[in-house]
Amino acid sequence: MKAKIKSKDPDIQGSLPALRRAARAAKRLALDTNTPFWVVKNGRIVNLNSRSRNGKDHGRRARAT
Repeated sequence: MKAKIKSKDPDIQGSLPALRRAARAAKRLALDTNTPFWVVKNGRIVNLNSRSRNGKDHGRRARAT
């Protein structure tokens, strides 16, 4: 999805990329901590972190801190 931002305000122009970065970070955190990650997809609320539902790992491991 490519949205065109028509505003000349730099804060408004940078808001969509910032929201996308925040969503990626939240999804990564949910995967690392095995917690649900709820989003609206096709008008339905779904959990994108299937590990928290069925225990599958999908090859991802928590990052070392």
